[in-house]
Amino acid sequence: MPRSLSLDEWAEALRTFERSALRLELQRSYYEPGDSVARFLAGDPIDPDDVPDFVVWANQIRDLTTAGRRVERVRVHDEPPTPYQRWERWAGRQTVAAGEVIRYMSRQRAWDVGLLPAAGPDDWWLLDDNRLIVMQFDADDQLAAAQLIEDPEHVRRASGWWDLAVRHSAPDSTGATPP
Repeated sequence: MPRSLSLDEWAEALRTFERSALRLELQRSYYEPGDSVARFLAGDPIDPDDVPDFVVWANQIRDLTTAGRRVERVRVHDEPPTPYQRWERWAGRQTVAAGEVIRYMSRQRAWDVGLLPAAGPDDWWLLDDNRLIVMQFDADDQLAAAQLIEDPEHVRRASGWWDLAVRHSAPDSTGATPP
């Protein structure tokens, strides 16, 4: 049975997994505080290394991957990418440099190979192949809820979707730069 997680519990789970944290990212945009996205789209980007929250996340990824743990994600993007997705590809270089593996798949490809609609509308983290954190977002693209699922059948299905997503995605090769 799913259990709701507080933001603190969710953050703790992403710090304390043992082997792997695998994220399937399906949303077209996410709420970002500040003006990082707007400035990127206006052609005046803020370097991710100058955004404290981004630096904290990159440092966490660096610590985890240096300790031998995997942090990976597959982003399902539109073609052409939404303005947010263009920013996300550009800003993602910071976490890639810290050790995260980010792969991309077009939304159409996700439909063609059966990832969508099978994987559902929600993003998730698969932790250590035994826990699933499902994230739901509101109309303003903000995280509305996070639920921990440990049911082996749900986890097994997510693991299969992860394998499918990895098999049909590729590392970013666009060399995304500011507009």
